[in-house]
Amino acid sequence: MPEKSKIKNNKSIYILGIESSCDDTAAAVLKDGKVISNKVANQAIHEQYGGVVPELASRAHQQNIVPVVDLALQEAGIHLSDLSAIAFTKGPGLLGSLLVGASFAKSMSLALDIPLIGIHHMKAHVLAHFIEDDKMNLPEFPFLALTISGGHTQIVQVNNHFDFKILGETLDDAVGEAFDKSAKIMGLPYPGGPLIDQYAQNGNPKAFKFTKPKVQGLNFSFSGLKTAILYFLQKQTKANPDFIQENLADLSASIQYTIVNILMDKLKLAVAQTGINRIAIAGGVSANSGIRKALREAQKQMDWVVFIPKFEYTTDNAAMVAIVGYLKFLKGLYDDYDLIPKARLSLEKTTKND
Repeated sequence: MPEKSKIKNNKSIYILGIESSCDDTAAAVLKDGKVISNKVANQAIHEQYGGVVPELASRAHQQNIVPVVDLALQEAGIHLSDLSAIAFTKGPGLLGSLLVGASFAKSMSLALDIPLIGIHHMKAHVLAHFIEDDKMNLPEFPFLALTISGGHTQIVQVNNHFDFKILGETLDDAVGEAFDKSAKIMGLPYPGGPLIDQYAQNGNPKAFKFTKPKVQGLNFSFSGLKTAILYFLQKQTKANPDFIQENLADLSASIQYTIVNILMDKLKLAVAQTGINRIAIAGGVSANSGIRKALREAQKQMDWVVFIPKFEYTTDNAAMVAIVGYLKFLKGLYDDYDLIPKARLSLEKTTKND
């Protein structure tokens, strides 16, 4: 790790962020907390397999990372010598994918003799709200964050940039997985969650009723709902093979309505238990129009203060990694080169630099 005496004392702080936790290779540059470039290379190869294939993902990262980083630097209009630090995703995620980003970041940090900063993927999703953007409001501490993605569903109390407390989480499937698997049952291509949202716009959310799982406290469960949807569709298609196609909009709207209600019920309970009415959403599923609409209605009806990120900061991106890198850079929270990425990583503080 570079000594603080060697760190360049630039007038502006430039942070390069690298994200490679799953199947998106992303790079971004922030200047004093503001995004000046944010690039993502998607991996379409996984669509034919109906989900992300880890080995193919890591290979694609190796092919994409150099051109994506180069493009981000070009768009930012800066040189490597202008960088103040490099931030990268250290976990959780697919280990092979994480290793590609980590190895690249370590090599560049070492070559440039600038700080290396490891970032927790889900913390980055939450702290994307602190990107300096005129179209986004910064949450005041403490606030509650609903982290919803393909691999995570949690309600987190955020006391400051580096103090996270998990209040509740899924006991089985994540909400994004519930959307995607429901879509797969209906014969929709991967990723199916956004397609359910799309078809739901023209459907009746109360056309079909699905029982919500009964889970105590602030924890979630979606496996039972997924099974209920499967059995319901098997029964209906046995009587009418065209049932799904004939009712695709209503089915999508009903599934989305049920999932959103599960999320909102837990959020209402969390607000009641903590007395905190500031709510932020984070993660890929926060792009869902149903949850966004429900939160805006809660803001009006229950006097919540709601923070909804811009769409480009919802799915995996490097700007969210770079903003956490910037916040940690200001605190001098750097990492050593022996940092090892981890597929599983607690959201709550695990090291002195978290």
